[in-house]
Amino acid sequence: MTPSSRLSVPSAYVRACFRIKRFGLVTRFCSGGSVTKMSNAGKLKSSSSELDLDRPNIEDYLPSGSSVQQERHGKLRLCDLLDISPSLSEAAGAIVDDTFTRCFKSNPPEPWNWNVYLLPLWCCGVVIRYLIMFPIRILVLTLGWIIFLSSFIPAHLLLKGNDDLRKKIERCLVEMMCSFFVASWTGVVKYHGPRPSMRPKQVFVANHTSMIDFIILEQMTAFAVIMQKHPGWVGLLQSTILESVGCIWFNRTEAKDREIVARKLREHVQGATNNPLLIFPEGTCVNNHYTVMFKKGAFELGCTVCPVAIKYNKIFVDAFWNSRKQSFTTHLLQLMTSWAVVCDVWYLEPQNLKPGETPIEFAERVRDIISLRAGLKKVPWDGYLKYSRPSPKHREQKQQNFAESVLRRFEEK
Repeated sequence: MTPSSRLSVPSAYVRACFRIKRFGLVTRFCSGGSVTKMSNAGKLKSSSSELDLDRPNIEDYLPSGSSVQQERHGKLRLCDLLDISPSLSEAAGAIVDDTFTRCFKSNPPEPWNWNVYLLPLWCCGVVIRYLIMFPIRILVLTLGWIIFLSSFIPAHLLLKGNDDLRKKIERCLVEMMCSFFVASWTGVVKYHGPRPSMRPKQVFVANHTSMIDFIILEQMTAFAVIMQKHPGWVGLLQSTILESVGCIWFNRTEAKDREIVARKLREHVQGATNNPLLIFPEGTCVNNHYTVMFKKGAFELGCTVCPVAIKYNKIFVDAFWNSRKQSFTTHLLQLMTSWAVVCDVWYLEPQNLKPGETPIEFAERVRDIISLRAGLKKVPWDGYLKYSRPSPKHREQKQQNFAESVLRRFEEK
């Protein structure tokens, strides 16, 4: 083996190392400094971190009886493995203190049907939820669609000459249909603060957990929302029904869509009769424990920003939608087969750009307000990194560094 030989590194390591923090123009790779240190006694110590999060201990991830301490009879220690290369040490620290993937992880509920006394109660609950409540909810949702379509289609086709009346009817019908959706989950939603009104030069921003965020907010006020284009029946609703309330769609893979959306946003906020504009500046669904960085587009419009904080109670079901693991249809079925969806919504005090404040600082200030009200932890990650992969150039460089460190260790031996 020559020094130029390369060793393959597992993709999990590469993904753990490729952790980027972007605030303005600041970028940090794992090669920017070790996140863990080894003391002379062989103990693993955490270095100072800018995130004071509930950081797990690396020993919790070891098999039973294993330890980072020196073992008897000369067995190989974990610290020996991590000492082979700084890259391994950095990767281990990144895996243990992975605050990025924690934002998009759905934590399963703790099992409670573990003994002979509780199991019959759990079985009764399954029968009630799936065989009684679920069919009733299907009937409620079906009835809602029948009433909605029988009213929306005639109004949309026959009132084209009277736009004001047509838009008013369509707004009421969309709010009604969203109320049927919430009823199909037995939604228990408590709204705090004044109801949004139609005014020019204002935009509403909210933290994002699932597509049902839009439904919960829409049943109270017909918002025009900025949303990613979706396939299937959701895409059909976007291009027909939701188009009537002024919603704006984009595709995050198309760079030209950004310019088109920015232009439509500026035009929309200037209209006094347009529906209030709703934006989810995180750009992706987060698990309602954290907030990731807000995109600055909503804060560059030169208008008043109205924060909205949404917090779900997971006592009956986790409302987080992991779009990579389940379709929205599956997500809706999960909600419809639960006992209830419990949620609090706070309409917070409007905010304006302060003198000398940049749009990025304005976005962070609004994120502080939402996070504090909803009890969410702030993390300095860009949510779009969920859709990114490490570049081949960066991966090959890490492989080369790892191979050279192993070869040097062999030469020393």
